[in-house]
Amino acid sequence: MTMPFSRPFLVVLLAIALAGCSAMSAQNPSSKLKPVNAVADASDERVMLKGHDVVAYFTQNKHALGSPQFKSVYEGVTFRFASAEHKALFDKEPAKYLPQYGGYCANGIVYGIPWGGDADTWKMVDGKLYIFGGRGSMDAFELDIKGNIALADKYWVEE
Repeated sequence: MTMPFSRPFLVVLLAIALAGCSAMSAQNPSSKLKPVNAVADASDERVMLKGHDVVAYFTQNKHALGSPQFKSVYEGVTFRFASAEHKALFDKEPAKYLPQYGGYCANGIVYGIPWGGDADTWKMVDGKLYIFGGRGSMDAFELDIKGNIALADKYWVEE
């Protein structure tokens, strides 16, 4: 039986396929916060939500860009804040302010896909922060909030 592809071809193909995983592995610190919607920025390797202040959603009911001046590292992920007060609140109780599903689009997680997540498209449900990949994703999620949260929670734990 002859193979349709040569061994060197398959090695190159595998290398190309695994190279695509590097972005995802960069978002997966070796901690309990993984995967996370984090990007490299300046000297910080994993900045949550492109530097948006997770505390502002809870205290000001809005998204706000944080500053590198006010930052904390929690579980290998850098969080930036708009003020020293927000940093102090986060440092006191970090788990309270974490976005659900690592900050990825909550509607994507409903389908088992950790993708997207725009800091300016979000919703608070029962004191928890949900981020979305855009208005369309949020609208779809809102069609059955309770059912979508249950399904996303299931995928997040099992996948």
